[in-house]
Amino acid sequence: MKKSLSLIAVFVVIGFASNPTQAANHYVSGMAGVSWMNNITPSESYQASSGNQAANFDLKSGINALGAVGCDYGNYRLEAEIGYQQNKLRSGVDSIDGVVQYYPLEGSRYEMRGDVSVLSLMGNGYYDFHLGSGIDFYATAGIGVAQVSFKDMNSVHNYDPVYDVLYDNPNPGYNDHATTLAYQVGAGLAFPVTHNIKLDLRYRYFATTDFSYGNDWFGTAGKTDITTNVVSHSALIGLRVGF
Repeated sequence: MKKSLSLIAVFVVIGFASNPTQAANHYVSGMAGVSWMNNITPSESYQASSGNQAANFDLKSGINALGAVGCDYGNYRLEAEIGYQQNKLRSGVDSIDGVVQYYPLEGSRYEMRGDVSVLSLMGNGYYDFHLGSGIDFYATAGIGVAQVSFKDMNSVHNYDPVYDVLYDNPNPGYNDHATTLAYQVGAGLAFPVTHNIKLDLRYRYFATTDFSYGNDWFGTAGKTDITTNVVSHSALIGLRVGF
């Protein structure tokens, strides 16, 4: 993975630093769509009295929005992109030393609230395959930085053993953020709408490198930070406007 990131970085840096002989056509683009974030699995870094505690968090589908400015050199393009995606937490599973924990009235998987969001700044390279009639198929890769934020992250319910019922968790949610390297790859189709506007359809695979965040989620100040990463898949639609 480190070799792949290095190759992408070299490609993007050389591309932006180069001075092609042919003049570039400039454009701005905007895209939006649906994102699916893979389960977040923090490393086993919390040492409980009964053993190493780990968690696995499942997320709902969410939103993804991208904006970019770029240069089109014919068969390839270079651009700078800002992106934002957000996915709400759905449920979680806890384990201690690999043994899944079960909770009264909820079982192994408990309902969660809060969300995970990613703000990214990326440098991207594209290669366009011209299919005729102004239609392009393209492949893309990029590298940059991302800020991953956790907001109001907590279980929805607590259990009352006296009445054997669940009640709303009154505890405040966990909040934190971390900045890390990120990379993406994707492919898409572009269709002409007018002379300088194209309709853009894209699949986007996005991932961060491992990062650490605080462990107040477990209420254990002073313990080792928790390490994880973020991976998502997105289906996007948007417009690219040349100028």
